[in-house]
Amino acid sequence: MSAGGRLYKASELQRLLAPKSIAIVGASTREGSFGMLTHRNLHRFAGPVWTVNPRYEELYGAPCFPSVRDLPGVPDCVVLVTPRDAVRGVLEECADIGAGGVLVFASGFGEMGEKGKALERENALLAHRAGMPLIGPNALGFINYSNGGAVTFHPPLDFEKGFDAPPEQRRVGIVAQSGALGFSLTQGMRRGQFFSHALACGNSSDVDVADCVAFMAEDPEAKAIAVILEGAPAPDRFEAAIKQAAAAGKATVVCKMAKGEKGAAAAASHTGSLAGAHDAYRSMVERAGGVFVEELEALVETARLFAKAPAPKAEGTCIVCTSGGAGVFLTDACEDAGVPLPQPSPEVEKVLKARIPEFGSAANPVDVTAQVVSDRQSLVDCLEAVLDQDDYGSLVVPHPIAIETSIPRIQLMGELGRRAGKPVIVPWMSAALEGPGLLEAEASDSIVVFHNVRHCMEGVAAWSRWHKRRIEPVEKPRLTERSEGLAAHIAASAGGAVTEREAKAILAGYGVPVIEEKAAATAQEAGRLAASLGFPVVMKIDSPDIAHKTEAGGIALNLGSAEAVAAEFDAMLARVKSHAPKARIEGVLVQRMAPRGVEIVVGARRDPAFGPLVVVGLGGVLVELMKDSVAAPAPVTPHEAMDMLARLRGAAILDGFRDLPAVDRGRLAEIVARVSEFAADAGTALEELDVNPLICRGDDIVAVDALIIPAAAAEPARKAG
Repeated sequence: MSAGGRLYKASELQRLLAPKSIAIVGASTREGSFGMLTHRNLHRFAGPVWTVNPRYEELYGAPCFPSVRDLPGVPDCVVLVTPRDAVRGVLEECADIGAGGVLVFASGFGEMGEKGKALERENALLAHRAGMPLIGPNALGFINYSNGGAVTFHPPLDFEKGFDAPPEQRRVGIVAQSGALGFSLTQGMRRGQFFSHALACGNSSDVDVADCVAFMAEDPEAKAIAVILEGAPAPDRFEAAIKQAAAAGKATVVCKMAKGEKGAAAAASHTGSLAGAHDAYRSMVERAGGVFVEELEALVETARLFAKAPAPKAEGTCIVCTSGGAGVFLTDACEDAGVPLPQPSPEVEKVLKARIPEFGSAANPVDVTAQVVSDRQSLVDCLEAVLDQDDYGSLVVPHPIAIETSIPRIQLMGELGRRAGKPVIVPWMSAALEGPGLLEAEASDSIVVFHNVRHCMEGVAAWSRWHKRRIEPVEKPRLTERSEGLAAHIAASAGGAVTEREAKAILAGYGVPVIEEKAAATAQEAGRLAASLGFPVVMKIDSPDIAHKTEAGGIALNLGSAEAVAAEFDAMLARVKSHAPKARIEGVLVQRMAPRGVEIVVGARRDPAFGPLVVVGLGGVLVELMKDSVAAPAPVTPHEAMDMLARLRGAAILDGFRDLPAVDRGRLAEIVARVSEFAADAGTALEELDVNPLICRGDDIVAVDALIIPAAAAEPARKAG
């Protein structure tokens, strides 16, 4: 991340990423050296490319200079191909002459232990204080296709083709922490996928992914941004960059690597085993105005849809195909992605039926048959009729067979889509992945190609959602009053978890509805209190040392009399003491038996990058088995919480199941938002929070169990692990 903390302005990166002059320090005559390869890659660069090495008077047919101080001008971009130990001295020279920015290829810094990390930080601070942005170290370089700047030692492969493409085809910018993966995407140029930029950040000691996104947000060449993300040390900066791009009308499409959650099995709470930083990245990206894809193969094609297609005029799409089987595949994909398939209007249906043979279909998906495809005018009439229907925002035409005769048809579809102002989406279903017609389709400004049916329809759904997204206020309005002293109170419970009673009291202060309950220290008191609540009741062990009561035998349900409660009191204490002999036991909690309903888990946990995360999922005793949850950085608004609920795999259960009424999603979302405010207020004092279950029956929602684990209490376990 930027050594200065804030995002770089595009103007501050202009000299480095769009240079007019370049110097290569450490260039040599050694074949295959980074200096030689970089110089070769710059053969299209219009400005001067100077070489610096005191061992040579001439290199590559031009003068070579002993140091950057001896150059005939001040370079905008200085490329260091020197060994690690020479980097510091060159940086000092570059700072003295006012170089525009520095690219460091050398490795052996942060990836080589604490000494390397310290050296990396020192170099980044030196560059930052000099007003000289630094990319790297351990960087592969970057390509700016608008000025011929292939500032990289990477073999050209296919990225050279991008310089010959017209600017209107270079719509997507690539940003990657992994340079090899980022540059691998440029091989898509052989099939017509051209780019405005390819930027690789290396160790990101100064300029990072967020800075590159912010730079392309203001670059007119990039219409959409594709990001390969390993992680963001400061997620708030990345979120700010995505917001900046969205404000400029550009979608940032993100593919996040590293989904695994090592250590989740050791989490003390249900929430700790569920909440994942990967999912939090998705929530953060989407609420900032970006688009999240799960697979690298979907990244560029989804970004190209955003770069090519205008805002949709409607959510629905129409599938027009010559293969009934292709139509079935796409219909399934539409249903899974939530893309509506409205039927043709009576007027459109009339046109279709007049031209489609009886063995075809005028219903959506429309099967025009090969007979219509062979008749240009009939095909034009069918496609125009569909494109003119108001509730179709796009047209989907699968391409199962790639043959030369399909090229005119692809060109026709592109022209008709352009006239209608609607994108024509082409799922390329042929095994000839780069067969006839592909280059023509990719070159069209109104055709978007996908090589995967599922990615295709998920992309269409994301495109539609993005254009009707809600812009959340920078300062989120609070639902609750900030609880003064909350963090100190939680931190004071370092000896173990906050008791269930205390946890519920804290949550109740945030407006979270909790079950009515009373504490009892003896069997007789438990029976008397149960009678005052009304039978049946639930009895639970009251101990700050027992997180999972079921496993310890510390819960009894449906107790129907004072006698049953008193008898269970003694039996429960015996079971719990046998299970956890050293646990502190304060007695029991007697609760009113909650009505049957949908069980939800709501909680929070501390994440090293994001800080507090709020989590919501399907709850109950099977919560760890189902692992159906969504996480987001806290706090969230009720609207954001609604989006989280919609992303649950089992979200349909909220709409009613068997004899259970539909859950009031608005009320549930508000409770999730209130829990998130607690998590944000608690900050670093909180390790984990678990409200499981939250029982939901219509708008009657109540927390029947709660667990708070202070960070100080979790620290010994972390060190032991």
